[in-house]
Amino acid sequence: MPTRSANHYKTLALSLACALMLPLTGHAQNDAREQQLEQRVAQLEQQLNELKAMIQAQKNAPAPPPATAQNVAAAPAPATPVFSSAPGVSVALHGFVSASAFSQNRSFTYGNGQNALFPVPDSRGSLSGVDVRNTRFWLDFKGAQFAGNWTGGGRIEMDFFGGFNGTGPYSQQQPTPRLRQAYMDLTNPESGTTVRIGQQWDFMFPVDNTPSSLAHIAFPLGFGAGYGGWRFPGVVVMQDLNHGSTGAQWRLDLGAFEGTWSGPGNNVNYLTAGSAGFRPQIEARLHVQDKNWLAYFAAHYSRVDLRGVGGTAPAPIRASVKSTGYEVGGQWKPGPWTFKGLVYTGNGLGEIFGAMSQFGDIKETGGFVQAGYSFTPNWSLYAFYAYSKPNASDVITWMGNGSTGLLRNRQAALSLQYTAGAYDLSAEWIHDKLDSTSNGVDRRTTTGNQVSLNALYHF
Repeated sequence: MPTRSANHYKTLALSLACALMLPLTGHAQNDAREQQLEQRVAQLEQQLNELKAMIQAQKNAPAPPPATAQNVAAAPAPATPVFSSAPGVSVALHGFVSASAFSQNRSFTYGNGQNALFPVPDSRGSLSGVDVRNTRFWLDFKGAQFAGNWTGGGRIEMDFFGGFNGTGPYSQQQPTPRLRQAYMDLTNPESGTTVRIGQQWDFMFPVDNTPSSLAHIAFPLGFGAGYGGWRFPGVVVMQDLNHGSTGAQWRLDLGAFEGTWSGPGNNVNYLTAGSAGFRPQIEARLHVQDKNWLAYFAAHYSRVDLRGVGGTAPAPIRASVKSTGYEVGGQWKPGPWTFKGLVYTGNGLGEIFGAMSQFGDIKETGGFVQAGYSFTPNWSLYAFYAYSKPNASDVITWMGNGSTGLLRNRQAALSLQYTAGAYDLSAEWIHDKLDSTSNGVDRRTTTGNQVSLNALYHF
C-alpha cells in the first residue's frame, strides 16, 4: 500500500511537470516562427529597395532615340575598330569593297566599267566585265596635340584606279593602288576653326552632294560632263560662322591649291603652265547645313601661263588663260525623298575636269539633278540627269591646242538599290548622248549605254 501510493504520487508529479512545460514549449516554438518571419520580412524589404533603385536608375537614364526607318533597316553598327599609333593618337580604319558586273555597247572616255564617264566618239563594239577598282580604304587619325587649344588629326585614303599592273594578259586582274587624299588637320574646338594641309578635294567638287550610285563612285555620275572638281595639294581654312549656336550651321572655307594644266611641259614633274610662276588656284566656299538640307556657293580663280616654266614654249592662241568658275548646289531630304543638284558656269575649267576635260579659253555651263525615293527601309529608286555645254565656238578655236571637239553632253541614269546593314546591292542603267566635231565643220552624235549589277560592303 505505501509503495503503490508512492508510485501514484510520482505519476501525478510527472504529469504536472509535463503540463507546466507545455506552455513553455509552445512559447519557444512561437519565438522561432517570429524570428523566421522577421528574417523573411527583412529579405523582402532588401529586394524591394533593390527594385526601387533599379526603377529610379531607369528614370534617370537618357531616353533612347525613337526608331526610324533607317534604324530598322540597318543592323546595329559595331564599334569602330581603333588602334593607337602614338600616345594619345587613335587610328580608325574605314572603307568599302565594291564589285560591278557590267555590259556596255560603246567604249567610254577615261575607261570602261566603274571608270566610264561618256562615250568615245564613233566608238564601236560591245563589251562586258567585272570591275572592283572602286574598292577603297582610308585611315583617320585624331587626338594629336599641337599647341594651346589646337588638336591634330588627318587622313590617308586610297583606291585602285592607279592603272593596271602592266599590259599582259593578266594585268587587268591586278589594278594598281592610287593615292586619293593625304592631309593633316589642325582644329581649334573653341573657335570652330580647322586648317587642312595636304592633298584634298577642291571646292568645286560637290563632296557633300555627289550623286548616289554603286557603280560610279570614284568617277561619279555626271563627273566631267555636268560638274567638275579634282584633288590637289593645298592649304584650306574652314571657319564656323555661328559656332556654338543652334539651328542652321554656317561655314566659310578659303583655299589655295596647286596650279595645274595640260602642258606645256612635264605633267608629272611640276613643269606645266599651271605651275609656272607660282600661280595657285584660289577658291572660296560658303556652306550652310541644317537637319535635312544643305546648300553652298563656290568660286574658283586661277591664271595659267601657256608659255610654260621659263616662258620658252610657243604659246597656243594666246599667252595665258584665266580660269574662273561659279557653282551653286544643294541637297534636301523631305521624308522618304532625296533631292540633289547643282548648276555651274565658268571659263577655262579644264584643270578641274571641266568642259569634258578640254583645255583652253573655253566657256561652259552645266549641272545635274537627282531624285531618290525610299519605298521601304531597304528599297530605293534613283533617277539622274546631267548636262554639259561648252561654247562651240571656243571648242573649235582651241581644237588641237587642248580641245578635242566635244560640244555637248547629256547623261541619264536609273538605279534600283537594296540596302541591308553594311551591304548595298543595285541594278543601274546609264544612257549618254554626246555631240562632237572632228574638224569644226561636221557634227556627229554618239550614244552609249551601260547596265550593271553592283554590290558594296562597308567596313
